[in-house]
Amino acid sequence: MTQTPLSAIPLAGQAEMDVELWLHMYAQMVKIREFEEKVNELYTQAIMPGLAHLSIGQEAVAVGVCEALRRDDYITSTHRGHGHCLAKGASVDRMFAELLGKEAGYCRGKGGSMHIADQDTGNLGANAIVGGSAGIATGAAFSAKRRGTGQVAACFFGEGALGQGVLYETMNLAQLWKLPVIYVCENNLYNEYTHYTETTAGDLKARAAAFGIHTEEVDGQDVRAIYAAMRHVVEQARRSEGPAFLLCHTYRYRGHHVGDINRVYYRSKEEEQEWMTTRDPITRLADWVLGQGLTDRAVLERIHADVKDLIDSAVQFAMDAPYPDVSEVDQHVYA
Repeated sequence: MTQTPLSAIPLAGQAEMDVELWLHMYAQMVKIREFEEKVNELYTQAIMPGLAHLSIGQEAVAVGVCEALRRDDYITSTHRGHGHCLAKGASVDRMFAELLGKEAGYCRGKGGSMHIADQDTGNLGANAIVGGSAGIATGAAFSAKRRGTGQVAACFFGEGALGQGVLYETMNLAQLWKLPVIYVCENNLYNEYTHYTETTAGDLKARAAAFGIHTEEVDGQDVRAIYAAMRHVVEQARRSEGPAFLLCHTYRYRGHHVGDINRVYYRSKEEEQEWMTTRDPITRLADWVLGQGLTDRAVLERIHADVKDLIDSAVQFAMDAPYPDVSEVDQHVYA
């Protein structure tokens, strides 16, 4: 995507680096939003095989967390992981290729939406099992500590994973061994079709605090707040001060998956509309940068136009890409 030149932005007394950072985060969130809108379109047109779980509305968590990481730091993702992959540096053309089952995809078209991995950017993979990547992220943190690389691992999961024992087993070891891992809980309120208060007892944050793990609770719709909190806990982890738990309150605008269209039996349209109109992460960052005089509306509109062009080109790339050869049917797969 074409970068907006700093010369086009009124700085209003802010450091150029700060302006560039906020506009980069804005562009990243817009890219994730447009990517997933296109995924939904491809699904409804019967072009994309299988299902996808969209994170539209949750973009600030992915971007705020990943912007606080180095390229060689690790992440593990979830079944709702497109945003995490893109925020950590995945390219949209290879992402679309993977979703369409093409050879150019990150897993040569064999992983699909819920199993995208990209070793070059530290993405150890999305995981279709709820809480399934906790052990992977914690193991990566253990490896980083033993090798003395200063790397950190961030483990994304939804509030539904708080019902999985593997999460507590790995948290226990991480705290005992002071591992550099950040457990990022995206509380989007719903375990598939059930409000989390009907499935999860007690204080969500207290569960990690019981192990003595440092905890932070943030507004998951405010990318600046997430970035600030994540930078703090990442710096602690790099100083060998152990793991952290970041609880982000967020919301998915769409259904549990692309086929979950009529959601009134478990949440109201009024609730959805309130989140979309008053707490949208992209709108909130736009209002802030404009209110601070850091840029003008034309710059933001140009970012949207550049992203749309990028997405359209990536989709065409994926559509034109070949499928894996039939001879690969038993390669790169495990049972």
